[in-house]
Amino acid sequence: MADFLTKDKRTHYCGNLDISMASQEVILMGWVHRRRDHGGVIFVDLRDREGIVQVVFNPEAGNAHSEAHKIRSEFVLAVKGKVRRRPEGMENPDLKTGEIEVIVSDLEIMNESKTPPFSFDDQDISENIRLKYRYLDLRRPVIQKNLFLRSRLAAATRRYFDENGFIEVETPFLGKSTPEGARDYLVPSRINKGTFYALPQSPQLFKQLLMVSGFDRYYQIVKCFRDEDLRADRQPEFTQIDVEMSFITEEDIMSMMEGLMKAIFKACLDKEITLPLPRLTYADAISRYGKDNPDVRFGMEIVDITNIVKDSGFKLFAEVAASGGVIKAIKAEQASALSRKDLDGLKDFVAIYGAKGLAWAKINANDWTSPIYKFFKPEEVESIGKAMNTKESDIIFFVADTPRVVNDSLGNLRIHLARKLNLIDSDALAFTWITEFPLMEYSETEKRFVSTHHPFTSPFLEDLPLMTTDPGKVRAKAYDLVLNGSEIGGGSIRIHHKDVQSQVFSALKLSDEDARQKFGFLLDALEYGAPPHGGLAFGLDRLTMIMTKAESIRDVIAFPKTQKAACLMTDAPSKVSIGQLMELSLKIV
Repeated sequence: MADFLTKDKRTHYCGNLDISMASQEVILMGWVHRRRDHGGVIFVDLRDREGIVQVVFNPEAGNAHSEAHKIRSEFVLAVKGKVRRRPEGMENPDLKTGEIEVIVSDLEIMNESKTPPFSFDDQDISENIRLKYRYLDLRRPVIQKNLFLRSRLAAATRRYFDENGFIEVETPFLGKSTPEGARDYLVPSRINKGTFYALPQSPQLFKQLLMVSGFDRYYQIVKCFRDEDLRADRQPEFTQIDVEMSFITEEDIMSMMEGLMKAIFKACLDKEITLPLPRLTYADAISRYGKDNPDVRFGMEIVDITNIVKDSGFKLFAEVAASGGVIKAIKAEQASALSRKDLDGLKDFVAIYGAKGLAWAKINANDWTSPIYKFFKPEEVESIGKAMNTKESDIIFFVADTPRVVNDSLGNLRIHLARKLNLIDSDALAFTWITEFPLMEYSETEKRFVSTHHPFTSPFLEDLPLMTTDPGKVRAKAYDLVLNGSEIGGGSIRIHHKDVQSQVFSALKLSDEDARQKFGFLLDALEYGAPPHGGLAFGLDRLTMIMTKAESIRDVIAFPKTQKAACLMTDAPSKVSIGQLMELSLKIV
């Protein structure tokens, strides 16, 4: 048995061998993926980060063959041997190395392994088990593939920004707690007792300070932290591609970010992105898709039919229209296969979003099959058909309520039906810019207007007169980039004039004292010649998730948290000692 650790070096990764290396001697190191004993000849699938190759132990190999009897799953091996073409008919088309195998002459068992708690070939492993043994889960090729793409994405990002004159600057993790839309993670100070740092929800204020400082073009791939309820595409700690630029307009930023998307998708997936990317205003997105992050890979757009049915014999529609509500509909094409049970179940689905009911109509050659058909005049049925561009076997779905409930219900029903009817092309890349967001929204909880993004977002200057009369109609110079129905990035032009900032604070009912307490250092900086500036931040995790088609954001992060923000592997968060608490002047109540 050779001692490869002291005498020889690995010559190749397992997954990089190919037929051109036939007859070449190689040294490989990796893990036992699978072992098979075929009547004396032992076959082992050896795995490393680049893939799997079959290595063969013949009885003629002497000590190597004898040692091979000890091999079990996940043992760590070093082998020396010659590459040869597999016998005809024995190729494995499922493997990149399926044309060849390595005939082993020397073997070292570098380490043994306990029996793993799951099979690496199993596609249905409990996520809790996977996260508890994450160091084993990370050996699975599918997870490694995701993280390799993530690495290429980060490298392509840095390369693009470097080529375009950006400076990478690190900003602090220990900062001041400022309101940014979610709860802060707080860190107690031992030296300044009774005070706390906050982990950054984003580097927003610091990157604006860098523009005041004259850096002109900044970027950072940075960790951010938000103490909020979690879901499949959200984590308490996440990674942003953070960008800020000076002396620019929205067009400049969007153009630069489109170039980044083109570079990333070419480098990581070898896919070409056609520029410029399409755009929708916020108002159009809500009107046509019910969402500000619309999935435009399929049609089924929302159509407002209020004017057609407001005087109809259907009492519910007439009453909703008379009270200032709206009646809207979507059309599922060729959906007659949906059963009555399916249709009734959709009522429960829209109820989640506040809808009190869901009406439907199956389109026949000359009429409808629908519980509400009898309430409409022939001309109303005809007008609805024209507005919806219906054909035989289509189904129309109607919701009548307030604009918010209708848009929310139909926007989510649209996605639900598209999945149910297999209307979504999983290989498509549908980018859309969403622009002209409202600057602020009224909060029923706080009984005041609050910022849609943050209080330093610039309004359209022509909308400033509305700030005192109708703040909800003021448009923001804000923009999101949406990909396949997921917001992958968002940003805005920032306020750089003190008088405009004062008007926004006033509309938000934020007093000078409160503003100074929360943002004093930034307000001071803006008085020292702040340039026009703006920026954007992409969610690197979410972008990676879409590019890899992963079902959970946890599959593109090396060591993620559960939905309860816990790490099952390290048992974090955990209790600390009384001594540690006393050092920080803290007491658990």
